[in-house]
Amino acid sequence: MPVPASRQTFVWDFQLRMPNGKRRHTEGKLGKTDRRTFLRVSALAASSAAAAPLRALEESALSGTAPVRAWRTSGQQRFQPIEAPAWQTGVATSAFSIRLDPAQRYQRVLGFGAALTDASCYLLQQLDETRRAALLEECFGASGLRLSVARTTVGASDYSLSAYSYDDSTAPDPDLTHFSIAHDRAYILPMLRAARQVNPDLYYFSSPWTPPGWMKAGGSLLGGSMRSHYFPAYAQYFVKFLQGYAAEGVKIQAVTVQNEVDTDQDGRMPQALWGQEYEIDFAKGHLGPAFERAALDTKIWILDHNYNLWGRAVDELSDPGVYRYADGVAWHGYMGSPEAMTRVHDLFPDKNAYWTEGGPDITEPDYATNWAKWSSTFTGILRNWARCIVSWNLVLDEKGRPDIGPFSCGGVVTLDSKTHAVTRSGQFHAFAHYSKTIQRGAQILATWGDLAHIDHVAAENPDGSRALVLTNQGEEREVQCTLRDQALTLTLPPDSITSLQ
Repeated sequence: MPVPASRQTFVWDFQLRMPNGKRRHTEGKLGKTDRRTFLRVSALAASSAAAAPLRALEESALSGTAPVRAWRTSGQQRFQPIEAPAWQTGVATSAFSIRLDPAQRYQRVLGFGAALTDASCYLLQQLDETRRAALLEECFGASGLRLSVARTTVGASDYSLSAYSYDDSTAPDPDLTHFSIAHDRAYILPMLRAARQVNPDLYYFSSPWTPPGWMKAGGSLLGGSMRSHYFPAYAQYFVKFLQGYAAEGVKIQAVTVQNEVDTDQDGRMPQALWGQEYEIDFAKGHLGPAFERAALDTKIWILDHNYNLWGRAVDELSDPGVYRYADGVAWHGYMGSPEAMTRVHDLFPDKNAYWTEGGPDITEPDYATNWAKWSSTFTGILRNWARCIVSWNLVLDEKGRPDIGPFSCGGVVTLDSKTHAVTRSGQFHAFAHYSKTIQRGAQILATWGDLAHIDHVAAENPDGSRALVLTNQGEEREVQCTLRDQALTLTLPPDSITSLQ
C-alpha cells in the first residue's frame, strides 16, 4: 500500500563547521519563491511522489545503512574516488541544519551534454579512427562522462567552417526545390551516428541560427530578420530537415524555433532576429501544424535565449496556440539569473525548462581548472527546474576554432590542431560529478540550507540510488550529514566538488 506523503519525510541534515569550531545554520530554498508559491510547488511535488513506498526510501543509497561511495575533484584530483566517511550513531542534530528531503520532489532529469556543431564534428572527423573512438567513448560512453543529450545546428552557426543553409538559392525558393542536407553528409551526420552508437540513448535537439538568406530582410545569412510571408515555407524547411536526418539514421527529438531570438549579433555571424509576435505566429500557426500534418513527434522549444527574457517566455506561453504546441522553454545562461526558470515554471508548471547553451571561454586563464565555478552554475540550474544542462561546443581547437563568428568560446574539450592532444576544461571535470552520478529520469530532491560558498543539489535515480553533489568555492569546510540517528562528517577542500552516492 502506498505510504502517505506525510510519512515519507526522510531527512539528511548538514552543518557547516567554521574554523573557530562554531556551526553556521541557515534555512534555504529551491529558487526564490515566497511561502505561498513554495507551498503550492511543494504540494505538486509531494503528489508526484505519493506512490513511492517507504522501503524504497530507506533502502536506497545514502540511507544510513548502505556503504557510501564518494568522488572528488580538487587540486590534482579529477573525479577521483575517495574514502567515504562512515556513518556514526548518537550524533546530535539541529533544527537549523541543512536538510535533504526526498518527500519534496521536483523535475525529472533528461541528461547532460554539449553541442555537436559543424566545427566539433569537423575536428572529430580529422582524428584517426582509434583516437576518435577513444574521445567519443570518453564523452558519451559508459566508462566516460556518459553524456546523454547533444545539440545540433540546423544549417550553419558561428561555429561552422562556412555560412550555409539547406536552401541557398540565389532567388526566392518558397517551394524548397533546392533544399538539400548534402553539406551535412560529409562529416556531421557520420559523427552524429558515431556518437549515438556509443550511447544509443543520446537525445538530439536542433537549433537554427538562420533561415535561408532569401527568407530574411537583407537577403544575407549574416544577421537580419525573418520575413513573415515565408513562414509556411520555413515550417516545411523544418519538416524536410527532420525527415532528411531521419532517412540518414539520425532522429532529432526536439527543435527550437531560433537560436537567441532577440539578437542578430550585428550581422557578424549566421543569426536572425525574431520579434516576439513572429515567434508566436510561427510556432502556433505554422510549425506546430506542419509537424502534425507530417506526423512528426518532434518537440518544440521556444525562446532559446537568456534568463533575462523570461517575460517574453511568459507572454508566449500565455498564448493558447503556443501553449498547445510548445513542450517548454530553452534557456541560455549568459545574462540574468536561473531563478527566471522558476518564475516561468510557477506560472506554467506543465511546461518544461531546458538549459541549452553556456560554455567556457578559451581565453580565460582558469579554463582548465574552473570546475567549482561550473559546478556551482550547474547546481543553480538544476535547483530551478531545468531538465538538462547542455554546454556549447563539445570540441574546439586551441584557439577556439574553427569559427566564423566574433566570440572566444572554448570546447568542453580542446583538441590541438597539430598534435591532436586533448585538454579537458574545468567544465568537463564539473560535468563528471553530475553526468556520472545522476541518471536520465532521476528526480531532483529538495535540499534546504544556505551555507556561504557551499552549493548542494541531490537527486534520486530510477534505480533507487541517490546522488548528492557538494561544491565548495570557499575555504576548507567540515560538513556533517545526518540521517535519523546517524551522521557522517566530511571535509570539503577549497575549490572542490564532492559527489556522494
